[in-house]
Amino acid sequence: MNRKIVFEAVDKLVPGIWNRPGAIAAMDDAIDAALGIIVVRAPKPKGRQINAAGERLIKSFEGLELTAYPDPGTGGKPWTIGYGATEDENGKPFAPGTTITQERADALFDKDTDRFEAAVERLAPVATDNQFAAMVSLAFNVGTGNFEKSTLLKKHNAGDYEGAAAQFGRWNRAAGRVMKGLTRRRAAEAALYRSGT
Repeated sequence: MNRKIVFEAVDKLVPGIWNRPGAIAAMDDAIDAALGIIVVRAPKPKGRQINAAGERLIKSFEGLELTAYPDPGTGGKPWTIGYGATEDENGKPFAPGTTITQERADALFDKDTDRFEAAVERLAPVATDNQFAAMVSLAFNVGTGNFEKSTLLKKHNAGDYEGAAAQFGRWNRAAGRVMKGLTRRRAAEAALYRSGT
């Protein structure tokens, strides 16, 4: 499909729309969704990668923010940007007021998912694609250290997959408080984990 025609038509209706950060990427995503096209990151040269369902789950719960915002649990650090990134390409935390482009948000997402994919692949070497994606989403959100010590991982590696799935719901707190967003995310991760394939 020639999307240039679509973009030109939108530009006539809303002049200057393409000057907004992420507007072209958002339009591409909307067209893909309407057509049922699933776009995923390019395959890595080595190592396991989350499937499209896992990528959509993470992005939908992290959301896209091009200006750094405070952690919902603490009201401050770590400051988050893009799709849940808390540190830049050099491992430095983001500061309040930092802004980035859509392209940098995508690059940070790839860097972060690469890191968590490698960790989950090492810690849970036997997993279906959906189990793997669900565990990457959890590790992405709670950190590799917490995931590595989790009962969920122990149950998974012992072959107790239903017991592991039930453990997702335990990770719904931030700063000691139950968070509705985390409760919804854990339910989605558990459903993905249980869905086989």
